[in-house]
Amino acid sequence: MSIDDLQVAQNQLEGALGKAFLSERVVMRGKDLHNELGKQDWLGVMVYAITGREFSANQLRYMNFMWVATSYPDAGIWPNQATALAGTARTTPSLSLVTGLALSEARLYGRKPDRRAMDFFYRAAARVDQGESIEQVIEQEIEQRKVVFGYGRPLVRLDERVAHALHVIETLGLDTGRLFQLALETHRYLKRTRGLSMNIAAISASTMADMGFSTEEYQLFLTLVFVAGMVPCYLDAKRRPEGSFFPVSCDNLVYSGVAERRW
Repeated sequence: MSIDDLQVAQNQLEGALGKAFLSERVVMRGKDLHNELGKQDWLGVMVYAITGREFSANQLRYMNFMWVATSYPDAGIWPNQATALAGTARTTPSLSLVTGLALSEARLYGRKPDRRAMDFFYRAAARVDQGESIEQVIEQEIEQRKVVFGYGRPLVRLDERVAHALHVIETLGLDTGRLFQLALETHRYLKRTRGLSMNIAAISASTMADMGFSTEEYQLFLTLVFVAGMVPCYLDAKRRPEGSFFPVSCDNLVYSGVAERRW
């Protein structure tokens, strides 16, 4: 940002996508928050805030399923573990949940792989349109990035959410989208050549891409996707004695750094 830009913005608070006219009305992306958007479910307002678009009932039902299907109340899952650790330290609910949500953007799981999965489907479709086969695209992706995001799973081979997600997508009539079909083609090829199955990231990223989400919009939508599962982890840790969540004795730590020294 230049000095001129800063001077123009000085003493002004501008918002192009919304404004609260106190004692009168609130506008979000050109719609009255209470009179128009107030008729929608919260999730519909959330995705409208992100995209500026309204979605069908079936599309919203799948988005709702995504949030429900990822609400794992297991404190052993790393973002949830951070939430529980914050709870055992007796911090506030907001700080505990925000701690877990921030960690859910990790490079190996969560938001970043989800975003990269969607990016792959957009790039793959564009290259197929230019005459390449999906097999060529996949092999080059593996050569360049060592992985196709959305396929395979750390620790275990199968993703228990996949069968449920596929059933919901078919039931809601969302299984005909081009990028979703591309995700299935990719699954069949990777299963045959490398024994890799698709995980929930490939299903949801391709389905949401068929709805027109950009990668940034998709990441914004997924920001809260783990939060319902974090709540029980926080509550459970908070109800137990302070500091009792997953304590580790110093004697059990394996350390190979600098030896003990006198300061």
